[in-house]
Order: sequence, then structure tokens, then C-alpha cells
Amino acid sequence: MAESFPPIAARGARVLVLGSMPGEASLRAQEYYAYKHNAFWGIVEALFDIRRELTYAERTAQLAGVGVALWDVLAACRREGSLDADIEADSVVPNDIGGFLEEFPTVRALCFNGRESRKVFDRHVVSAWPEELRARVTLHDLPSTSPAYAAMSKEAKRERWSIVRELAGA
Repeated sequence: MAESFPPIAARGARVLVLGSMPGEASLRAQEYYAYKHNAFWGIVEALFDIRRELTYAERTAQLAGVGVALWDVLAACRREGSLDADIEADSVVPNDIGGFLEEFPTVRALCFNGRESRKVFDRHVVSAWPEELRARVTLHDLPSTSPAYAAMSKEAKRERWSIVRELAGA
């Protein structure tokens, strides 16, 4: 059973970016989006001028500093490899995203990194939320930064992801 990481967030966070579950490279490195071909940190660099060459701790601190939090929809699951399509449905354990939003009440937008994170969120998370919480946040579907999603160029992905900068107020 693979387990996700704790969220990365700072007081005043306005956006929560949600992946599904870290892939093998990320789990080994214990870092979000550690696979070198994942476009996430390149997009962050383009949108927020947070250089990829910085250490992971520096990048995540700067990202949190511009109001963007990171987490995953899943706390744990079984999966061979790194593909979301290989997540065993009966093994899914969701994170307490509602509890996160209570702890970080300034978050007003959830941005999903790919279809699977939104699918799992809809299936296992949002249905248990009170109406007040559902009304408080907007939901934004973004293209996956994974290289497995090759139907869209990195440039087109970056353009779609620019909403994160707008929502963060950066």
C-alpha cells in the first residue's frame, strides 16, 4: 500500500492543487512531482518564477509563499507503477480535504492535476461535505502534468495552468 505525503501549505493559502497519488519517483524521493519528465515544476517556474534548480524545500516554500498549497486526493492506495489507471479501486483511502479546508479557511479554489484526481475526489470526498463547504470553494479541472498525458503540449498545459496564478492572486 503506497501512502501520500502531508500537504504543503502556509497560512493564507488561496489555492490547493490536488494530484491523485504520488508516482514511484516521487515516493522514492519523498517529493511532490519528482519525476524529471513531469511538467509541474516547469509550469510553476513559468507562472511564479520559482526556479527548478532550487532545492525542493526552497521550491515548496516559495510556492506556499505565493498562496499555493499542494496535496493529493488519496492518502493511500495500491497501484503497480505510477499510472493513475492502475490504482486498485477497492484500496482507495482519501485524504481529509474537508479538514484541510477547515484548517486553511482562506483556500477558495481546488485545482485538480488531471482527470483521475477529480474523479477520485468526486467519488470519495465531496459527497461527504456540508453544503457550506461546497459553496465556499470553486473546482478547476486542469490537464495532467504527467508525461503520460501527451495529448496536449507542455505549452498548452502551461496556458491552462495559468489560472492557478490568477486564483492565487500572484
